[in-house]
Amino acid sequence: MPQQDEPIYCSQQINIPPELPDILKQFTKAAIRTQPKDVLQWAYAYFDALSKGETPPVKDRLEFQLGQPLEKPLTQGLLAVLHKQLGGKPIIELSSLEEKWKHLSLPKDTLDELLRMGSFAEELRWLHFFALACSAISENLTLAMKTVCEVLTTDLEGGAARIPFSLFKELFTYLAEIDGEIPKEHVDTVIEHLSYDVEKQDGQVSPRNFMSDSCPPLSPNENSA
Repeated sequence: MPQQDEPIYCSQQINIPPELPDILKQFTKAAIRTQPKDVLQWAYAYFDALSKGETPPVKDRLEFQLGQPLEKPLTQGLLAVLHKQLGGKPIIELSSLEEKWKHLSLPKDTLDELLRMGSFAEELRWLHFFALACSAISENLTLAMKTVCEVLTTDLEGGAARIPFSLFKELFTYLAEIDGEIPKEHVDTVIEHLSYDVEKQDGQVSPRNFMSDSCPPLSPNENSA
């Protein structure tokens, strides 16, 4: 028996906010799509972002490889999440990148290696870091630029994945310089070749252009993708 001074609750006395079921439903869907390694840390970042009106760390879809969920710590989907959160500014603070990186439970040693490779400081150009991260998860430069296009494009999913040619040239040239073994003459040859296609595509370039048999490989040391 409850003590005389203890409050007695019934279902009519419990106030459930009307928006709560939808919030929990959306949270569950987001967790399933994103598959966070540390659910508690990710949940904190998710609700903290919502409370501040910011983009939460959520993948657009569950990633698969040969029918199984991806087990790689850094994936194209997670890079897309980071781009949605950080890509609004050309220059970002390292502390912001470290925070978002941690929220996704990504390995710190991977971040440290990317920062070392790019010689990034307390402030960094986001798209350069992003392109370098794309190269880290790709077998070669061609596939890295394909990932760049697929994340940065405004085309609908399954479309041509076009990006402005000026952006392609900037990031392709940057990755070639980081590689250190791709002659500038080769970079210029690739850009000149693609320029003919770009003239017919309103200044846009897509993976089918630089992955075609007629286009020189983006790196002279790689096989055709």
